[in-house]
Amino acid sequence: MFPTFPLRLQTASNLLVAGFVRIQLVLNSYEFSFGSFQSSASLIRKLLLVLPFACQFPLSAIGDDWPNWRGVSRNGVSAEKDWQRNWPSDGPKIRWKANVGIGFSSMAVANGRLYTMGNSDNRDSVTCLDSKSGEVLWKHSYECPLDDRFFEGGPTSTPTIDGDRVYTLSRQGDLVCIDALAGTVHWSKNVAQDAEVRIPGWGFSSSPLVHEDGLILNVGESGISIDKSTGEILWQSGDAEAGYMTPHRLRIGEQWFALIASGKFYQCVNLESGKVAWKHRWLTTNGCNAADPIVVGDQVFLSSGYGRGAALLSFSEISAKVVWSNTDMQNQLNSSVLVDGFLYGFDGDEGGDAQLKCMEFATGSVRWSQTGFGAGSLMVADNQLIILSETGELTIAPVSNELFKASASAKVLEGKCWTVPVLSNACIYCRNAAGEVVCVDVSPQQ
Repeated sequence: MFPTFPLRLQTASNLLVAGFVRIQLVLNSYEFSFGSFQSSASLIRKLLLVLPFACQFPLSAIGDDWPNWRGVSRNGVSAEKDWQRNWPSDGPKIRWKANVGIGFSSMAVANGRLYTMGNSDNRDSVTCLDSKSGEVLWKHSYECPLDDRFFEGGPTSTPTIDGDRVYTLSRQGDLVCIDALAGTVHWSKNVAQDAEVRIPGWGFSSSPLVHEDGLILNVGESGISIDKSTGEILWQSGDAEAGYMTPHRLRIGEQWFALIASGKFYQCVNLESGKVAWKHRWLTTNGCNAADPIVVGDQVFLSSGYGRGAALLSFSEISAKVVWSNTDMQNQLNSSVLVDGFLYGFDGDEGGDAQLKCMEFATGSVRWSQTGFGAGSLMVADNQLIILSETGELTIAPVSNELFKASASAKVLEGKCWTVPVLSNACIYCRNAAGEVVCVDVSPQQ
């Protein structure tokens, strides 16, 4: 990893190097400084060091990878454009189906491979499949209870791909570092036991966030940082109920911070020291703060279910204050997505009257609402909403703050579907609680 801007390898790029190997360099930090940029010769030497790894993976002709929870930019928006959003009357082609075990883990896709998690016979598994054929390339399993109290159980965290490694976290705190190509374990540990912190009521749910040489996890009162190469604790917080959202990284001035939810607060944590810069009290039934915050400049949108609602905060390095708050957007299970100043997300709890809504970020005013999806989930690509209903209906609709109008819809799964769909390289991957994964072919040739 380079000191000034960490890079991630992906396929399908425009950079040609010796031997006509193509690689794509994607910025992990999304913003960086050239102030300490080294010479071009030094940079080229460093790039050449990564080429042997790049050559190990198949090349992809179109589209974008989705290497971690909420995508490369961690906002639920994909830059992919070359995909089919108008389907024939009998629906899109299902390229393959697979079963990965019970759970709600979403999919991480990179370098022609898909990674997800599931549970069978009280054993969690991290499964790697060929993203185009569905062939299982490797599987790593370990003892972990299904823990099906109040819901189906199984893993709720999504794998994180970082270079040649995959990082996963179980609901019981099992943190595993796996070779992305071979499936061999580099290291594993139970982070809750090592840090001597409690497991929250529904188990750990956050996906690992890679920051420089560390993994940031929502474990403990205000998070924990783990050395990604060795598994050693870099810093940790106290023993209190953790929230369920994935830490969200942001930069304030010259320093990196992460927003991390506990059962009672949203906190802004300095990623160098682990110290809390500020915290905002956010009480929710059973401490279930699961939706990721959405940051724009010096403002952040927060939302939770169970009647809690939403708020927009303005913040600095030392404090935060409320701009507006209401109960018109209650993200219980999945986060909203922000496009051009408007939020698109699911308001309401599962088992209730959840609705898909469009809300203005700046004011909290609702522009429209749409029923019929239950407690669904969504992502955005090429100005299109990609929606998976709670009952397995996959729907495409243009992003609009004026009205909702679906352009395509097809039943792709049975059973409960709370997991966010993923578009990557002209395939939409959908999953249900029973662990059934389908690859929906949306290649433009159809």
